[in-house]
Amino acid sequence: MQFSKSRNTTRWVIIFASFLIISMILWNTYTFFQIFKHEERLKMNLWANAQKTLINAGENTDVELPLQIFSNNTSIPIILTENDSIINTVNIDEEIVNHTQKAAAFLAGLKSENEPIVIEYVPGKFQKLYYGNSALLNKLKYYPIALVLIIVLFAGLVYNFYRSTKMATQNKLWAGMAKETAHQIGTPLSSLIGWVEILKADDVEATTIFEIEKDIDRLQTITERFSKIGSEPKLENKDVIEETQKSCDYLQSRFSKQVEFSFNAPKEPIIVLMNPTLHSWTIENLVKNAIDAMKGKGKLALQVIQEGDLVKINVSDTGGGIPKKQFKSVFEPGFTTKKRGWGLGLSLTKRIVEEYHKGTIKVLNSEIGKGTTMQVIFKKSKLI
Repeated sequence: MQFSKSRNTTRWVIIFASFLIISMILWNTYTFFQIFKHEERLKMNLWANAQKTLINAGENTDVELPLQIFSNNTSIPIILTENDSIINTVNIDEEIVNHTQKAAAFLAGLKSENEPIVIEYVPGKFQKLYYGNSALLNKLKYYPIALVLIIVLFAGLVYNFYRSTKMATQNKLWAGMAKETAHQIGTPLSSLIGWVEILKADDVEATTIFEIEKDIDRLQTITERFSKIGSEPKLENKDVIEETQKSCDYLQSRFSKQVEFSFNAPKEPIIVLMNPTLHSWTIENLVKNAIDAMKGKGKLALQVIQEGDLVKINVSDTGGGIPKKQFKSVFEPGFTTKKRGWGLGLSLTKRIVEEYHKGTIKVLNSEIGKGTTMQVIFKKSKLI
């Protein structure tokens, strides 16, 4: 508890420190921008005075300094006007200068950037000097935006790394719990097998023993499933129709007669590289979800379709349906619409299908109030 509280405090300190550093960088950038802007204003005042000197220059006037001031400005765009007409331009593309509308638009842009400098070269006669920001100043203006974007990108990378690490840790934890569960189930299961042998010796009714053995086999299957989580399963060439029908028949015998099962598949075997135990888990999860969606009453149809090199298994129900915006989220860990449940069934199913069997699973279609069809797609095995 104390460690968790300390870790949260550290996180908030890092977040606050990062915010403080960003604020200081942005403030310093703004300060530099204002300083450079003020310096450029001073340069433009010198340029205006040089212009005034040249206009009023006589034969004996030294114009070397004004000309030097003019030649030193190689970055700040300038438009000089008199009586609202452009009389001179500096550091502006000729294509703009020679095009009346473009020149007027450019002048409007300069007016919005800086206040003009008024040059009264003789009493009652004025020129106005409009100037824009230099390339350096414009770069500095966009620097904070680039900085913030870089910081956001870096924060996103850190978050993704943290999230991936956390998910990996959780996956290891779940895998460990699953294997421990399989180990714990194994002990009473061995005992049950022993009791069955005793019942056989006591001549208990064969039907009763047969049903108990079926449930013991089922427990062994469940134990095997949990023991495979986190490990690479062994894949075998199996008839997907036969394996799917086995799961369907078992589930049909365990659910209420109010659920009307149907199974439709080609007569010829379709061989797929699979793990039978995990495949039965896939079918079981899909069927149980379908029955839950129908609240234990309705029609449930399993269909195996062969299309070229692909095998498609459709599980259709007449339940309440899934909104289209939830088609992908139903496979996320923890997603559930039931009051009880962990929301892990479809997440595990997706992992079994896509990671272990290299197939795909999706919500094929769904209509609110009418039902849903889930589809699993495998590639046929290439037997040699």
